[in-house]
Amino acid sequence: MNLPIQQSTLNVIFSRRMLVAFLMGFSGGLPLLLTWGVLQAWMTEKGVDLTWIGMISLVQIPYTWKFLWAPFLDRFVPPFLGRRRGWLLIAQIALMAAIVGLGYSDPVKNTGLMIVAAVLVAFFSATQDIVIDAYRREDLPDEELGLGSSLYVYGYRLGMLLASGGGLILADHLSFPKVYFLMSLCMLPGILTTLLTPEPEVVAGTPRTLKGAVLDPFIDYFNRNGAIWILVFILLYKIGDTMASGITMPFYLETGFSKTEIGTVVKFFGTAATLIGAFLGGVLLLKLGINRGLWIFGILQALSTAGFAILARIGYNITMLSGVIAFENLSGGMGTAAFVAFMASITNKKFTATQYALLTGIMGLSRQMASSVTGFMAKNMGWQSFFIFCTLIAIPGMLLLFKIAPWNSRPAGEKV
Repeated sequence: MNLPIQQSTLNVIFSRRMLVAFLMGFSGGLPLLLTWGVLQAWMTEKGVDLTWIGMISLVQIPYTWKFLWAPFLDRFVPPFLGRRRGWLLIAQIALMAAIVGLGYSDPVKNTGLMIVAAVLVAFFSATQDIVIDAYRREDLPDEELGLGSSLYVYGYRLGMLLASGGGLILADHLSFPKVYFLMSLCMLPGILTTLLTPEPEVVAGTPRTLKGAVLDPFIDYFNRNGAIWILVFILLYKIGDTMASGITMPFYLETGFSKTEIGTVVKFFGTAATLIGAFLGGVLLLKLGINRGLWIFGILQALSTAGFAILARIGYNITMLSGVIAFENLSGGMGTAAFVAFMASITNKKFTATQYALLTGIMGLSRQMASSVTGFMAKNMGWQSFFIFCTLIAIPGMLLLFKIAPWNSRPAGEKV
């Protein structure tokens, strides 16, 4: 899609809509690695077995099943701030409390409490994601979805960076409970954004009954051409990249990198590449379109995964680590921008929260299925063979692009 000629790209980039997409992305990305990378580092430090560290990703199941309660958020309106902003504020406040609770658990002494707290963080984070995705789809015109999605990814990656990179560096100087408390305070910008941004316009035809909110979005989606193939594509497109990134924390530590080196090189050195990738992806999507972006960025994603296999072969090497991380962040930022824009483009604004939750839930299912076995696979295959496998497993998703997003046509099932 191309922007109208009279509308400058700079005006769009610096608009209120893009700023909100960025800030909401930051709020969405912050909690994710608090139940993944940071928690893995805490468990590794406590001497928990690698297999269990890999399986801890299962606490993120709410990200997969969020479409189950998304209709509730589509149908009912809180008595304050409106349908989107009201639910968003509730989710963000509950999320802050859950993050603090996770920090005051212990991977060994209070394992049960840790699991419950981690699941609550994931649940409220997934709820926040449902509303953010719906808000972004309803707030942005169709022609701005690519750029808006890239700025959302930009903010999302910054939130992940702050939680993982900043959290790991702080963990070298503070206790993990204090780290988690500080991370909870970083939700405040998202809350302020929720309070200040306007509520999007309600589209005619939105569900007026809970039954309609539950059934109509699925009927609408599965009546379109290629609905099943789209779900399979979403399941497979980023599976290789997801498997590789899902167990990198123990890989870095076992290779000999310190937590400060990981926090500095892996997280902060990769910031420039991440931000360039997310922004460049959005600008290129304005020119290339979503389909071509999926092709080009998907190939780069697979190649970046192969870089981890090379690093595993070489071993401890800060320069190589920096190069691999820069490439992975650059390609990952572009690939995710195209992927998120694709999913937004095929949702119906009448049922935004539920349909988007279904699509991102399938994406989350891929992450859960892949990540839960990564510890077992890496332990038995060795790091180099494991990362080679992650590179090859990306091929089926790329092949589906011939059907889902042919080079010279619009995405299958796109709603405009």
